[in-house]
Amino acid sequence: MDAANLDVAVYGQVLRDLARVNRWTFTARPVLAFLARAVGDAREFSLLDVGFGHGDTLRAVARWAARRGIAAKLAGVDLNPASEDLARRATPEGMDISYATGDYADQPGPFDFIVSSQVAHHMSDAQLDRFVQHMEQTARRGWMIGDLHRHRFAYHGFPLLARVMGVHRIVREDGQLSIARSLRPGEWPDVLARAGLAPGTARVKRRFPFRIAVERTFGR
Repeated sequence: MDAANLDVAVYGQVLRDLARVNRWTFTARPVLAFLARAVGDAREFSLLDVGFGHGDTLRAVARWAARRGIAAKLAGVDLNPASEDLARRATPEGMDISYATGDYADQPGPFDFIVSSQVAHHMSDAQLDRFVQHMEQTARRGWMIGDLHRHRFAYHGFPLLARVMGVHRIVREDGQLSIARSLRPGEWPDVLARAGLAPGTARVKRRFPFRIAVERTFGR
């Protein structure tokens, strides 16, 4: 799905199917759990979602904040220009989310929180190091990376789930590849150390099903 020449209509179907998979596998839950702790009693916050795809995580955050009476200023950035239009069209009228195409480092901030979901495994080691460093330097209250957990059961089980759901072939094949490219919990401390974070600065947690949440909170 990262291919530059992928037909826009096919890309749209892939994103919609991926959003369905995300709902079935509770992909937004780690982000919401992080925000529940990090936002605390605050009545407002701003957030940037890096690699928003179909925008489903941002919409889940918007609904979560609305139910709690919290004013959330939400923005997303994605490298694929097709994502911007697809996410906007999937977002209900009145749900105030700003979608943009481009690089996360170029987005006007600052933001209280920076999050990404299912994006880290698409990055090279150097790209992931820079991303962690950027979040550490620019987020005012914290950041969170949610990603897949490389696990044998998940790798062999995902194609079966994808077939049951009837998702596009690209989702089925890319999903298994993404699991193979993702990290295990014990590998994340090395990533954080490369980015310059002291041991224990960020928390690495396992989340059901076969997810990892890397969380960092601070006050500025």
